[in-house]
Amino acid sequence: MGRTITACVFDMDGVLIDTEPVWRETEHDVFARVGVELTDAQLRETWGMRIEEVVDYRYRVRPWNGIRPRAVEREIIREMVEHVRAHGVPMPGAVEAIHTARDAGLRVAIASSSSRELIEAVVERLRIGELVDAVCSADDEEHGKPDPGVYLSAARALDVMPSSCVAIEDSPVGVTAAIAAGMRCIGLRSEGALAGDISHAHVVIDSLLEITAELLISRS
Repeated sequence: MGRTITACVFDMDGVLIDTEPVWRETEHDVFARVGVELTDAQLRETWGMRIEEVVDYRYRVRPWNGIRPRAVEREIIREMVEHVRAHGVPMPGAVEAIHTARDAGLRVAIASSSSRELIEAVVERLRIGELVDAVCSADDEEHGKPDPGVYLSAARALDVMPSSCVAIEDSPVGVTAAIAAGMRCIGLRSEGALAGDISHAHVVIDSLLEITAELLISRS
């Protein structure tokens, strides 16, 4: 028999806040400035990865001159933080889902591939600081998702076993990371034909509005 679920770990981009389209637009514009034109399909190839890994991947495939990759990375993060602070919008049902988890007696963490600066901007924008017990960034890990590192760190920060956690993810690499960490994973289906296959999640939902206490604590 499985362990009792005692904690809920949320991915951030595309789960708590509607930033996935903004990421693609920002990456497209910043890369275009260094002469790298990317299609929407190419931008989705790196969905869920750390921005450092995205930039390094693009630089390996098509090196550019004059601007260091870390400067490109910093500019993308700067524009994303600026957007979130001014225009960030929660995903439908996101804040309610956090309240549902808290009301069910679960501890709550965020485990994101984004930088800590961006995570903090989102927490402030959504006014969820008092609801979140721990924040973990894959930037602090040796590897980003699909490596389970950030999810294992979230479990440690919450002082719970990974097997006692349920994770909510929207990207294929994120689902893989959560499951590799030993967590039960709820996959949140994203819009669009190129959204990516998250069918390996334990259960898949279309909206966070479907989140109930029973769904969070279920072992099936």
